[in-house]
Amino acid sequence: MKTEFPIIETDRLKLRQFTDDDLANVYKGLSHPEVIKYYGVSFDSLEATKEQMTWFADHEKNNTGIWWAVCSQSDGQFMGAGGLNDMSLEHKKAEIGFWLLPEYWGQGIMTESMPLILNHAFDKIGLHRIEGFVESNNQNCKRAMSKLNFIKEGTMTDCEIKNGSFVSVDIYAKFRY
Repeated sequence: MKTEFPIIETDRLKLRQFTDDDLANVYKGLSHPEVIKYYGVSFDSLEATKEQMTWFADHEKNNTGIWWAVCSQSDGQFMGAGGLNDMSLEHKKAEIGFWLLPEYWGQGIMTESMPLILNHAFDKIGLHRIEGFVESNNQNCKRAMSKLNFIKEGTMTDCEIKNGSFVSVDIYAKFRY
């Protein structure tokens, strides 16, 4: 039996399931140079972006994660996306991810949305550990992780190649206590 997709709301935000109508906004975000600067996924066409929409649906269907469209509560305007991937129910952990369209940066949307996702992960899914993998140069994300009380566990030095150069990744974690 399929459970209903969880909608999470605050006075300002509504986190909901993705729909086909979100395709253009997902493409707008995941093709924008500033959004994808530290993000591991990017697309160069609407057609290619359909792959991401399928990924969102498959994650949920296969119990390997869940992602929400982050929208304005007042007018439904799409702002970005946030969720969990690489979820292991066996080990009670997942990786958190998030991106916003640039016009919504600096408005506290990420720091308002992330606790909603974390609470869902801990209280509804029953996870114990949420991980965040942040490129060491991504100062904005590192500040957000600090605001959300994630613990920096260490740095994986030169662990990935991006645009022909090695990048280091900081590992963060937050636990259910």
